[in-house]
Amino acid sequence: MSTSNGSDVTSTTRYFLGKDDRLKSRKAIDVLFKQGKSFSHFPLRVFFYKSVSGSGLKAGFSASTRNFKKATDRNRVKRLLRETYRLQKNIIEKEVDTTTQSITILFVYIHKEVPQYEVLYAKMSTALLRIVKQLHENNQ
Repeated sequence: MSTSNGSDVTSTTRYFLGKDDRLKSRKAIDVLFKQGKSFSHFPLRVFFYKSVSGSGLKAGFSASTRNFKKATDRNRVKRLLRETYRLQKNIIEKEVDTTTQSITILFVYIHKEVPQYEVLYAKMSTALLRIVKQLHENNQ
């Protein structure tokens, strides 16, 4: 498809992280910690749980008050986590779409310094790929 000036127009993928995609339920968070699996991929600690019932993919983001005394720093870290997840969640959405199960994920930032966006983007990508790999291993 081309426009009148000859430039090509490609279809753009829109990325969302809406209210329904967020992990907010205390009950779901408790189940995540009790029955879920976890791994560390510095500077992230990732908890995930795959259940038979539920609705799709939910994700939560956390930064410790112990590591970040100022709320502005904690909010910045969580904002960066949400943004890097939002842009890459299609990696794991493909896994959810193929099954009728739900996946709950919690990302905890464990480093003591505010991250650079590029570093966090790369770490989030490898963490999501590792979740997908572990979910495939559990299915077999």
